[in-house]
Amino acid sequence: MLYKLKKSNNLLKLFAYKSASKQFYLKFKIINFKYMAKKIITQIKLQIQGGAANPAPPVGPALGQHGLNIQDFCSQFNAKTADKKGEVVPVVIDVYEDRTFSFITKVAPASELIKKAAGIEKGAKNILKDKVGKITKIQLKEIAEKKMEDLNANDIEAAMKIIAGTAEQMGVEITD
Repeated sequence: MLYKLKKSNNLLKLFAYKSASKQFYLKFKIINFKYMAKKIITQIKLQIQGGAANPAPPVGPALGQHGLNIQDFCSQFNAKTADKKGEVVPVVIDVYEDRTFSFITKVAPASELIKKAAGIEKGAKNILKDKVGKITKIQLKEIAEKKMEDLNANDIEAAMKIIAGTAEQMGVEITD
């Protein structure tokens, strides 16, 4: 019997072979080796609308100063985020010595998810006086589950507290 586990960025696959005596034998296989051997010069962090990357600012100047192929990035990014049209998608771009790149997309910022759930355009100007919207604890939990992979939290309750803090700082109330 063969079990496969993929690790992030498809850099490592774990194969577990189950023998007749019910012992597990592990074998590691490295794939995409060409990316592992390259030295990373810098990382570029951007927030771009999903499926709408183009060479105009902020994408063009950020990639151009490192000598990357801007149109190649835009086409790859747009293909990967075609299902997220209209959403803000954070992306981390690794730039290598030979002017190649790889990128990782992340979940939308918590503030964007809260604004979408509350149905508002922007947060309050003065959070002490103004409350601009409300979200329920169920919506809060959904946002925390969606954002969990990007948060520094051990469980869903801790993630909910982080998202609740963001909501409070935007002037959004959390109701039962």
